[in-house]
Amino acid sequence: MSSPVQTPVQAPVPPRRYRRSFAGPFVLIVLGIVFLLGNLHLLSWERLGLWFAHYWPLLLILWGVIKLIEHQQAQRDGLPPRGIGAGGVFLVIVIVFFGLIATHVSRFHWDELRDNIGIDDNDIGDLFGNQYSFDDHLEQNVPPTTTSLRINDDEGAVRVGTSNDNKITVVVRKRVGAENQSDADRYNQQTRPEITLAGNAIVLDAKTHGAGNHPVQTDLDVSIPRKMELHIAGRKGEVSVTGRDGQVEIVNQHGDVTVEDVKGNVKLNLDKGSARVEQITGDVHIEGRLNELSIMDVKGSAQLDGEFQESVKLGHIAKNVSFKSSRTDLEFSRIDGELDLDSDDLHADKILGPLHLTTRSKQIRLEDVSGDVRLQNENGGIEVSMSSLGNVQIDSRNGDVQLSVPDKAGFRVDARTRDGEIHSDFPEIKIESGDHEAAATGTVGLGTSHIVINNQHDSIEIRKASTAAAPIPPVPPAKPAKTLPAPKAKVEPTDN
Repeated sequence: MSSPVQTPVQAPVPPRRYRRSFAGPFVLIVLGIVFLLGNLHLLSWERLGLWFAHYWPLLLILWGVIKLIEHQQAQRDGLPPRGIGAGGVFLVIVIVFFGLIATHVSRFHWDELRDNIGIDDNDIGDLFGNQYSFDDHLEQNVPPTTTSLRINDDEGAVRVGTSNDNKITVVVRKRVGAENQSDADRYNQQTRPEITLAGNAIVLDAKTHGAGNHPVQTDLDVSIPRKMELHIAGRKGEVSVTGRDGQVEIVNQHGDVTVEDVKGNVKLNLDKGSARVEQITGDVHIEGRLNELSIMDVKGSAQLDGEFQESVKLGHIAKNVSFKSSRTDLEFSRIDGELDLDSDDLHADKILGPLHLTTRSKQIRLEDVSGDVRLQNENGGIEVSMSSLGNVQIDSRNGDVQLSVPDKAGFRVDARTRDGEIHSDFPEIKIESGDHEAAATGTVGLGTSHIVINNQHDSIEIRKASTAAAPIPPVPPAKPAKTLPAPKAKVEPTDN
């Protein structure tokens, strides 16, 4: 009888041992050191935040290096390597999440947001630390060969006046945002304005970014000899220039600009803000985007190119005026009165033609106009009062058209309208009316001028001016005036 087979008894398997990971303690040590440096004001919280926004991937790299070292050590000891674990996965997710947020926040254009919601540097000082004020004074003799001054100030107001000697004098008023006086003193030293010579020019640099991203606002009061040319480059802050016998050029954003009493040309390139230009002997050229613009008493020409959101005022400009925007194209030879233009209305008086105006959706009222007129408007009423009649062509889609001419003027008329009526104070003009359109033709006096009016959906009125203003004496324009050709008779209205 065979004996039963006995199964050998297996010895118990010892439990698997893991080395404890030191990645977690390392991260705690790093975070503890960072917060300690912040609490002791050895590093500003702003700088710590910037460091984290730029270098947070290093935490993941260090984490990976630690796990790799632990894996190799476990293999040498014959122990199973320890995985990342749920806590490690959670920590990695937290680092990546907040790291990406910090990176995007650091790259955001906070200056634009601050400008759009109206927060100034005083508010920044209140929100992100204290604000400290510093004053300084600079002087520089002007060499005989120096003809111009260039001012660079990205953050702060610039005011330029006339000096009584051959020196450049600068009064500096600075506001610095910092967590304590020690940091403010350091930022102040790093952002001290400098005066340097560059060929035939002197350069005044406010150095507002000398302390990096720390908020610094530097206002400059500058006095220079009257005959020096002036070039100003700024990003935010008001600019004021008074009393120049040379050219003035200003590039600025987010600030109001004032230029007065300049015997030379003025050129402005602006983005937002407003501009006021007065008492200019030379030409004026303004481009960019502005909220409000006023140009008065210019003996030269005026050229305006850009977008003007709220209002434009022009007055007493002796030579050619050119205005171009996305909605309005206006040009004429001179204005002895004033012009007001906003998003809905255009009113002007005492304009010398030839006048060319193309616009959309405006109520137009022009008084005491002399010379040729060519006017086109999409939507809105048109009133034109002529003091000295030239060739006139008016095209309108929606809105009544009223033209007033001197009672002794000689002219020929060709006028048509759809869905409207025609009225005239001159018996020589013959009016024919149908169910949906009306036409007027005729010759008054010698018929030296030609009037063509096309209106698609409203009425036309040809009136005698109540008082005939004295004609404006012709003045040679800056550029040869282009005489508009006589309009073609019986021009049919179109839908374009």
